[in-house]
Amino acid sequence: MIVMEPMFSILVVCLNPGGKIKETLRTIAVQNDKDYEVIIKDGFSTDGSLAFLEAVHEEEKEDGMGIIENLPFRLVRKKDTGIYDAMNQAVREAKGKYVYFLNCGDLFAHPDVLADFHKLIVTNPAERGIYYGNICTRETGEMVPSNPQMDAFGCYRNVPCHQACFYDRELLLAHPFETKYRVRADYEHFLWCFFAKEAPGKVSFIYGNIVTAYYESGGFSERKENRKVSAEEHRKIVGKYMSPGQIWKYRMIMWMTLAPLRTWLAKNPRTSGYYNKLKKKIYEKG
Repeated sequence: MIVMEPMFSILVVCLNPGGKIKETLRTIAVQNDKDYEVIIKDGFSTDGSLAFLEAVHEEEKEDGMGIIENLPFRLVRKKDTGIYDAMNQAVREAKGKYVYFLNCGDLFAHPDVLADFHKLIVTNPAERGIYYGNICTRETGEMVPSNPQMDAFGCYRNVPCHQACFYDRELLLAHPFETKYRVRADYEHFLWCFFAKEAPGKVSFIYGNIVTAYYESGGFSERKENRKVSAEEHRKIVGKYMSPGQIWKYRMIMWMTLAPLRTWLAKNPRTSGYYNKLKKKIYEKG
């Protein structure tokens, strides 16, 4: 019997996720496009939060939700050395053409996210593609637009976070996340894809004006203790892919455009809405 691969593999990486995992899985279960599988990669949680998965039919019927009972999931329990090792393990388990990482506490923005990206992929076919949209932060409730046109400066400044991206699985198999980076391995992977785009089997970046997920800000890379690590890893990664002249130029642009102030405006609940609307208009003008 020939088993057809699903269009999407939704990868949920967790360790002691508490009640957040149910919330995340329910936003997957209500997707109108059902051409997907779910891989739950657990690093041997000890908080009991995944026990319901072993009796999901009974528990979901008891609490009246009943929507996870037919979720096509596989629970994979393996030791890992950290979040990026766990994400690599999940990719190796996946069978879908495209993979999407939805962490516990992150939610699909609406029931047509998969349907909208399915349409985007079909109407914009690519041999090797990263399809991406926009996200909303749960902290502010405001949409954070992604840059529709990726270029080298865009890669230096900011790339779409993984909650905005559907990756061709082959890209993640060809170049797994480098686990030596504690908080920026997904950034390194994006730059690897971008700067390899002129090589044979080049990578295409296709933007859709789709709100993809409600992203739980304050995550691993945003914790105070990891901010210095993040800055140091950014320095190393751009040095790997960009020339010293490029880096100097982009640093000057960031300094002249008041990057620290803009970051504060983007994160402040009172100003984030205005800031992101202006940012979206600038992106649209190119």
